[in-house]
Amino acid sequence: MAKPTMAVTPNFVSSPSAPSISHLLQSSISVAHLKQLHAHLLKHAYLTHHLSSPQFLSSLLSISLSQSSLKYTLSFFLSSPDPSYHLSLAFKTLPPRQTLIAYSKLRQAGFAFDRFGMCAVLRSVAKDKTQIADLNLVHEAHGFGVKMGFDFDPFVQTALVGAYAKVGKVPLARKVFDRMLYRDLIAWSSMLDSYCQTGNYNDALNLFEELKLSGLKPDRVVLSTVLSACARLRNLKSGKTIHSYIIESNLSLDPHLQNSLISLYSSCGEMETAEALYHSMSDKNLVASTSMVFGYAKLGRLDTARKVFDEMPEKDLISWSALISGYAESERPDKALELFKKMQLNRVKPDEVTMLSLISACANIGALDSAKRVCNYVKSHCFDEFLSVGNALIDMFAKCGSLSDARKVFDEMPKKNVITWTSMIMGFAMHGDGRSALALFEQMKGEKGIKPNRVTFVSLLYACSHSGLVEEGQALFKSMVSDYNIEPKHEHYGCLVDLYGRAKLLSEAVSVIENMPFKPNVVVWGSLLGACKVHGNVELGELAAKRILELDPVHDGAYVLLSNIYAKAGRSNDVREVREIMKFRGLSKERGFSWLELGGEMHAFMTGDESHPRRNEIYHKLRDVVARVEKIGYSPDVTCVLINLDEEEKREAVLLHSEKLALSFGLIGSERGACLRISKNIRVCEDCHAFVKLVSRAYGREIVLRDRTRFHHFKDGICSCGDFW
Repeated sequence: MAKPTMAVTPNFVSSPSAPSISHLLQSSISVAHLKQLHAHLLKHAYLTHHLSSPQFLSSLLSISLSQSSLKYTLSFFLSSPDPSYHLSLAFKTLPPRQTLIAYSKLRQAGFAFDRFGMCAVLRSVAKDKTQIADLNLVHEAHGFGVKMGFDFDPFVQTALVGAYAKVGKVPLARKVFDRMLYRDLIAWSSMLDSYCQTGNYNDALNLFEELKLSGLKPDRVVLSTVLSACARLRNLKSGKTIHSYIIESNLSLDPHLQNSLISLYSSCGEMETAEALYHSMSDKNLVASTSMVFGYAKLGRLDTARKVFDEMPEKDLISWSALISGYAESERPDKALELFKKMQLNRVKPDEVTMLSLISACANIGALDSAKRVCNYVKSHCFDEFLSVGNALIDMFAKCGSLSDARKVFDEMPKKNVITWTSMIMGFAMHGDGRSALALFEQMKGEKGIKPNRVTFVSLLYACSHSGLVEEGQALFKSMVSDYNIEPKHEHYGCLVDLYGRAKLLSEAVSVIENMPFKPNVVVWGSLLGACKVHGNVELGELAAKRILELDPVHDGAYVLLSNIYAKAGRSNDVREVREIMKFRGLSKERGFSWLELGGEMHAFMTGDESHPRRNEIYHKLRDVVARVEKIGYSPDVTCVLINLDEEEKREAVLLHSEKLALSFGLIGSERGACLRISKNIRVCEDCHAFVKLVSRAYGREIVLRDRTRFHHFKDGICSCGDFW
């Protein structure tokens, strides 16, 4: 039989010192212990001041609440000279949640709070970061305050503003604020902070204008809050006006103002000004350094961002996330994955924002193995409870070439919104599975509370376009307008032009452009130009290219496609002329590169790349592959070569395209029969498309190739795109 646990009684010495009083308070675990300590302190007059210390008062409340014994506590406070004042002292050091519970219990016991006690309770609501504060409790406190005659007390009203904002009721906070007969800077600051904490940044700027008209001069706290709102809105003009006011008012820059100004300029891309402010700081604190990392990363200056990051003596989650996000959206998303590993080694726990950046990095890379590892991490750490994370996982798996994994995430999500459904529809679309996209849309229409938006219809039209579903696409376009009252934008018309163009209905595509309610943009004309290249329509292609170059004179893609149209038609003089124009204007075809993941590592290849450590093996394998597919019909197509070379040199140039090098390395480094997944930054050329088709047949491999426009699934010499992309 287990021995009963004996409560340890604190050892009271005859003349306890201040440190021992603190120790006795910490070791007290029951009301009985506190009673003994209370009696002991009363015996020594010079120690009675401890009875009104916040530590003693909060310990008394905390232990009483834990043991559901408020009788002694209530009698203690009621017997003190100023009960409400002493209670407010207790509330200052008591955790917010315990303060709210104590308030409720004491109110039930009939304790009468004065203005100070009321303010202490309401401030606890505003400080409660552990969970959503109780709106009913705020309403109760507000009602009690009115009953006690505090409804026009500026201290209570200011505290109410913060409390209502905490529970997400900003309109109620503003209503209290507007009823205030006297508003000092603290009241204005509280309302401004309420707007900023709830993301109502425009309202904060409008309120600041009201403050200036009131005759009060904003202090550093107010200015810092408003500058933060400007940073969030990327409102550089208003931010500069406030900066000018600070200078004209001869206000010295304290760390809070410096941080806010640096955040403003870095958020708006004004890094020269941000740098000047940052380098003027004697103590480059965490907040300022993180703002600099964010600003540099946003502008793609990742080397500079990394330098600031590495020089930071301390780093928090926000600074790690800022750099991870920068890498994720850059041309080096693999660095985001590396940095996340380093972050884990430093025992920094990620949040939802970090995970979204990491998922985005995997999606941009297209690395399925990494994507699966990230997904496992998400699930094991319960991040899949966030709807935004689940939506991002669907997009990630679709962009990594695995519709089955994307669909699995979709099916397992307990809650879905329009983004969830649209992400899955877009996944089918980019893989050319239009029928599945339409079937899912029909299922979506039956979901209560879910309505398609304009992005949903872009995804549906894209799906129809890449699957040759002309009639279905036409019906969807009409339904979007008539059934859902969604006004078509450029992207919808662009998809409709692409739908007709891919189906060789060029006259219908032109009719769409001519009857648009607004002028077509580069995307719309680009859809027509792409169709002209596929179908060899030179005259219409020239028109589309001309219109694109009128809108964007340095659009290299228009010149490249026009050159390909001329080359396909055998018009070598026109090809030469286009090349000369590009050379004169300093334009060149965007350089392509491809990458794949093998053995948990990313391997990238440029055209003619010789930097890979296994380059000799790769080039030897490529020669073998070329020889093998030539036996079953492959012949290099050199029409895509835009530089002036002789025919043999053109042939060599085509054979060294980046996806061919990546494919050769994949054949070397993977198991026989394994699926190869390759990504490319630009549209795959016709020669490489034909080459990969034949490789899939010759080697019995399934090959998934992601280019700029869609996925190509090669198997047994056939591509899922039907040779139209």
